[in-house]
Amino acid sequence: SSGINAEYGFVEWIPSNVKTAVCNVPPPGYDLSGTFIGNSTAMQELFKRINEQFTSMFRRKVFLHLYTGEGMDEMEFNEAESDIADIITEYQQYQECGVDDTYEGEGEEEAGGEEEEEEYE
Repeated sequence: SSGINAEYGFVEWIPSNVKTAVCNVPPPGYDLSGTFIGNSTAMQELFKRINEQFTSMFRRKVFLHLYTGEGMDEMEFNEAESDIADIITEYQQYQECGVDDTYEGEGEEEAGGEEEEEEYE
């Protein structure tokens, strides 16, 4: 399965590359609610925004006392910040690899033949 993920440029820690969910408590006026998340390099923008917000709050130690009071160590927040930066970097690497690098060998059958053009009237 990880070979398929690598072939299409998906990161290996989301093996199915898609997550869907149905919520039993829909918003007012609706029968149901759903969520769809597709794994693509566009996800890095979401992670960047979350990281900026987290970093801003963590540097000012906003709400930190609530977590340390429950037994968390401040070092865990540093590790989380580092982990999210690593995830962003990984998505950027997949984005920079490009289509030609990702799909090597695809379309080689067409390389030897000439394409016929059809004229439309």
